[in-house]
Amino acid sequence: MKRIYFFILVFTTCVSVVFGQKDTKAQAILDKTAAAYQKAGGIALTFGGTQKGTLLLKGSCFYLDCAGIKSWFDGKTQWSYAQQNEEVTVSNPSAEELQSVNPYALITSYKTLFNYRYTGTKTRNGKQGQEIVLTPRQKGEIKSITLSISTNYEPIYIGVQLSNGNIQDFNITSYQTHRNLNITNFRFDAKKYPNAEIIDMR
Repeated sequence: MKRIYFFILVFTTCVSVVFGQKDTKAQAILDKTAAAYQKAGGIALTFGGTQKGTLLLKGSCFYLDCAGIKSWFDGKTQWSYAQQNEEVTVSNPSAEELQSVNPYALITSYKTLFNYRYTGTKTRNGKQGQEIVLTPRQKGEIKSITLSISTNYEPIYIGVQLSNGNIQDFNITSYQTHRNLNITNFRFDAKKYPNAEIIDMR
């Protein structure tokens, strides 16, 4: 399941405002990106690259469809549906567990975990972006993260270099803001999955 939530984890670095060592140019870009993100309301985005999927975000809620797993979180309860075996795991994640799955929980925890620097502009998939490289202050699974931010201060690319040498690429293929999302978008609808086995871990 950790891999399924990997995109959510790295996406949140786009909206983290305060990191370790300050690079003035990078700080200004991150500040404006954070402000744009907070004003965006409901967000619907699609991404490709290493993994393909769809992500909906609003407040503390999210919905993720990626790699055969669909996950809903309404701020309290999380449902994870595995398409392969038609199982739905229901849980009430702890604050610690949400650090790895919830974008808004990660914003706070990531504020002091990275150093960063601005590295100039670069064109990726036909889109030009301002690039920032983030480096973890402590050694772990992630060696570095490259963010490419558009002139509208929206993410267009996230590249993650892992400590084992592998690279995870996420190309944001669409990014729509002010979407009319309500709580039903973030809750599992059993009527749509009549054959699903419910595994309640609460």
